Amino acid sequence: MIKMIVFDMAGTTVNENMVVYKTLQKAINEAGFNFTLEQVLTEGAGKEKADAIRSILQVYAQKQDDSLTDSIYQHFIAQLETAYDTQDILPQDNAEDLFRALKERNIVVVLNTGYNEKTAKQLIAKLGWKKGVEFDGLVTATDVPHNRPYPDMIRLAMKEFGISDAREVAKVGDSVIDIEEGVNAGCSLNIGITTGAHTRQQLQSVKPDYIIDNLLELLPLLR
Repeated sequence: MIKMIVFDMAGTTVNENMVVYKTLQKAINEAGFNFTLEQVLTEGAGKEKADAIRSILQVYAQKQDDSLTDSIYQHFIAQLETAYDTQDILPQDNAEDLFRALKERNIVVVLNTGYNEKTAKQLIAKLGWKKGVEFDGLVTATDVPHNRPYPDMIRLAMKEFGISDAREVAKVGDSVIDIEEGVNAGCSLNIGITTGAHTRQQLQSVKPDYIIDNLLELLPLLR
């Protein structure tokens, strides 16, 4: 029986029109590169954002430079804050309906993200979501020693809500690394959704239990 569902944010429960990855692309390219958005999504989706920059530089430019990575990351964070202040940020279609349905079933809703805590809370505030209303818990990349695909964020959420058996947990996300995180945590349901960074074909590459196109498609899978 599922007692807790851990949801990714951008692209899964939050519709921000890829502003994170467009901003990440812009910040990297302003450092002298020319990566496409597809490249940024393929290698960076779902990761803690400094890790995403590091991976993109290593894979596509064969560069491993911590000072460059840190410089791009600081530039990215400043640009993202401005972008979130000026652009529309909306709940993903049916996200709030799903949250209400899960609350009626006494299923804990946890948001987790590759953002740092400040960025995640800024995003939640813009949506008008409140802890204890739309969601029950938040775990961010800055709360744990190891980020996705490691299971640390899910395990921290389990500890917070007194869940010891990962088979009582489901993970939902729009990127390959979301699915890998859930598998590594031992979640009994690992579900990809096609509303964000990765295509159905990309999600299928890591063999999730299900792939859905709309959040409400999750409910029948819990029975």
